[in-house]
Amino acid sequence: MSFDVLFNQFLSGIARGSMLFLVASGLSLTFGVLRVLNFAHGSLYMLGAFLTYSIWKWLLIPVYGFYVATLLSALVIAGIGLLIEYSILRRLYARGWPEQLLATYALILIITDTVKWFWGGEFLSIPRPEPFTKAVFLFGFPFPSYNFFIIILGLVLVFFLWWLVYKTRLGDIIRAAAHDRDMVSALGIPIPWLFTSIFVLGAFIAGLSGAVTAPYGSIALGMDIEIIVECFAVVVIGGMGSLPGTLLGSFIVGQVYSFGIMYKPELALAFIFMVMAIVLIIRPWGIFGRPER
Repeated sequence: MSFDVLFNQFLSGIARGSMLFLVASGLSLTFGVLRVLNFAHGSLYMLGAFLTYSIWKWLLIPVYGFYVATLLSALVIAGIGLLIEYSILRRLYARGWPEQLLATYALILIITDTVKWFWGGEFLSIPRPEPFTKAVFLFGFPFPSYNFFIIILGLVLVFFLWWLVYKTRLGDIIRAAAHDRDMVSALGIPIPWLFTSIFVLGAFIAGLSGAVTAPYGSIALGMDIEIIVECFAVVVIGGMGSLPGTLLGSFIVGQVYSFGIMYKPELALAFIFMVMAIVLIIRPWGIFGRPER
């Protein structure tokens, strides 16, 4: 196997890992603070992709239409996240995980049927926007320039979340609430406002990731289940609620999938879960996770 093919496959794994981080970071952030396993996170991602398609078609702006549609759909998904958190999840924080999982699974069914009602069951697609329509050549091997866009966007999100969590007062509150929400509440900080803000941010990231990955592949029913399965593998490998762990888990899953596709395509997903099983055996709480007390 030549070096240029391996290097190109490595970059493909980086691109897929960046795409997974875009989705999984919102899931990890929500769990880290709210302690809610939001199964519907992938459905918000799917809804963001479908909304981007409709807004893009409605705008009819040749060059910048996709970018405008991406921002608008992410804001709409953030608004939907606000409604979900305020009307449903806020009443479930004090309950156990079974009730939370059932509620978020019900949201999957509701969102899926809503998407099917509005858009039908056909496959949709958005062409890759300018200036990312062509390929770039690395060692004489073509590599999609849009994949570089996803990689750069993933890095931007990494630095933004790092700045938010570790360099701002809100980040101090977020990290404190993740460890002891009762103490944070005793200091006079409104916990419901904090939880709403975190969930809305997670929903915005889900909508944004669905929008920017729409030109990466087709837009169709079922894309939510496909992505959420890999995202749970990411957060389990990296550690539930850990952003550094989510970044590392995304890189690992992206590389395992990329090289698995090259060597044994029918077992690409199986390789991911093999890695997850090994991590769970050696370190059940994930690489960067902490054991629950």
